[in-house]
Amino acid sequence: NGHTVDAFVGSLDQVGVAEMKSLIQGTGGVVLFGDSFTSNQFKGSFHKLFSTGKDGHLRMAFNAAMEVRTTPDWKVAGCIGPCVSRNKKSTSVSESELGIGGTCQWGMSAMDYNTTFALYFDTVGQQGQPLPRGGYRYMQVITRYQHPSGEYRLRATTLPHKISETVNPNDLAQAFDQEASAVLMARIAVFKADTEHLFDVLRWLDRHLIRLVAKFAEYQNNEPSTLRLNPAFALFPQFCYHLRRSEFLQVFNSSPDETANFRIMLDRQTCSNCVLMIQPTLHCYSMKGPPQAVLLDSQSVQPDVILLLDSFFEVCIHHGETIAAWRKAKYQDQPEYEYFRQLLEAPKTDAANIIKDRFPVPRLTDCDQRGSQARILLNKINPSTTHNTNGPQYGQQGGELMYTDDASLQTFMEHLKKLAVQN
Repeated sequence: NGHTVDAFVGSLDQVGVAEMKSLIQGTGGVVLFGDSFTSNQFKGSFHKLFSTGKDGHLRMAFNAAMEVRTTPDWKVAGCIGPCVSRNKKSTSVSESELGIGGTCQWGMSAMDYNTTFALYFDTVGQQGQPLPRGGYRYMQVITRYQHPSGEYRLRATTLPHKISETVNPNDLAQAFDQEASAVLMARIAVFKADTEHLFDVLRWLDRHLIRLVAKFAEYQNNEPSTLRLNPAFALFPQFCYHLRRSEFLQVFNSSPDETANFRIMLDRQTCSNCVLMIQPTLHCYSMKGPPQAVLLDSQSVQPDVILLLDSFFEVCIHHGETIAAWRKAKYQDQPEYEYFRQLLEAPKTDAANIIKDRFPVPRLTDCDQRGSQARILLNKINPSTTHNTNGPQYGQQGGELMYTDDASLQTFMEHLKKLAVQN
């Protein structure tokens, strides 16, 4: 009937968002989390939710319906996002379901300018005939919605999909989008996590990753050192590694309400924002040169640098031990250390720009190395230097020494190679 349920939370305690998840998500609602209703984070998000565009209208759409039509050899298996099924049957509907399936039309009570939906398709042959080779198949997405001005609008998007003339994996690799594929897999995993045991979801994710690497990599049987992955797939295992460690699939240290909020946001945000949730970005500020992107790795944590972590939900400014000591000694207040003052201000300026353009407003944390809030950064980075490794210690260009039993990305890739090359 067009009603949308939003949840505005200003509490440190459980309020029932996990129990209301299907209600909020099914009606296209959003969740705004904050420690209190007076926090800057909550007030900023609330203000942006009801902000208007240049035309003076809310940047939303209401009472929307999305319908998918396909050619006979392409069927829609389902949709994952803030929507509900309209139970409309057609020849475009696949017999297999993935997400919200069994229909070619979905309803949304409300959408904003960042709302996206993941559509999944099934390729089928004609009456037992082999799949066609060459040519094109087509899909059309028809979206009807009410604009905040009161107008009813219809948007039709028709997309051609080229069918490969061969079964050569290299031809298929040219059309592979690593970031979009990572987000699609993440949404399936989160959808499964609501009804299945997390251990089973992780095994499902691992099996699909192993199958993909085994199919598209070049290697000699039972020789992991010979495995070479096509550049079009090079980052996909890394995305899967960080997805396995993310708050979407690891519920330890998160309340049920927080986990529900994370999953709701993953199911509705844009592809670039979802990739940022899966694998945050890390930038380094030092006196040796301009700011630059660095690996999301414990080796990037050095005493003489400032790190800026952006994980979509949180923005963390992390000062190395040496930088923190200089700041506490007030060097930035002395005229001869003007360059140091500028170094301290640079990440704050960039963090402000990130917060200004994002909805909902992320939590900003300013912390020092070995401080209590430094755990926000340590929880996200790859633990390549731990108490079990024999590499350089902290401060010796070896990065931060981490006390964890989590497998590093290097260990993850080694096991992936061994399993992929098995006969």
